[in-house]
Amino acid sequence: ALVGMAILSKGYTPMEGPFAETLNRSLDFILANQRRDGLLVKGGGGSGPMYAHNIATLFLSECSGMVDPERQARISRALPKALALILRAQAAPKDEPRHHGGWRYHPNSKDSDTSCSGWALMALRSAKLNGAPIPDKAIEDAVAYLHRHQDKQGAFGYSKVGDRHAISLTGMGLLCLELCGEHASKRSTLAADWLLRHFRDLSGAAHEIYGNYYNAQGMFQVGGRHWREYADWMYANYLEKQNSDGSWESRSAGPVYGTSMMVLAFTVPHRQLPIYQRDETVDEE
Repeated sequence: ALVGMAILSKGYTPMEGPFAETLNRSLDFILANQRRDGLLVKGGGGSGPMYAHNIATLFLSECSGMVDPERQARISRALPKALALILRAQAAPKDEPRHHGGWRYHPNSKDSDTSCSGWALMALRSAKLNGAPIPDKAIEDAVAYLHRHQDKQGAFGYSKVGDRHAISLTGMGLLCLELCGEHASKRSTLAADWLLRHFRDLSGAAHEIYGNYYNAQGMFQVGGRHWREYADWMYANYLEKQNSDGSWESRSAGPVYGTSMMVLAFTVPHRQLPIYQRDETVDEE
């Protein structure tokens, strides 16, 4: 799904062009691995199947409407089940109020984390933009969950306010706020300003490539000097780290993940993926 998203982000489609076959094979693989309960997962799903499920659901939603009729029919059957599972997982009883509205690694998890929740929220938001009947309350509850994990300076934590993951997760919080109707809000502005002060600390961080992806997407939504300063640093810092075979290496997840996430960050100005569209008045002269 991440590879497919990266290819889509440059404007390639499943219907034509040099990567049509790659995209269609990716779609076929994902669609062939949906369980009866709606979960998109290969085999047992490992220790955190909701992570893959959320990203795969987002990919299916972004592809819907740009595939051949046979694949569209398959997506139209699979996507509602995948979305319903995300909604059920959000509604699963949580063991503490602070976890309400979020998601974690399993559909029946009793706690939540902002990383998994960010992908789930983007999948729901993408589907809603594409006409799916996603309840407003699901989006509102997810945004309220994120609010509870933002500190007074604007940074977002992983499972609680003030934990050590702010440098890799504040971009996630910023992007989700921007995509869910809080463009230029106080919370969004605080997050963007916090990133502007701290983004250089991302170099060498444990989840650097993940953090860069979200920072790029979030800062682009904000626009202005936030995006210009981040973009100048990002391209200068990461283009020179591309390997001779075209890849970027993620220490924790390997070159396929690393390359996909880096391409998604670099191509954000192309605005090809509907989920990452921004208000056309941003940066308007």
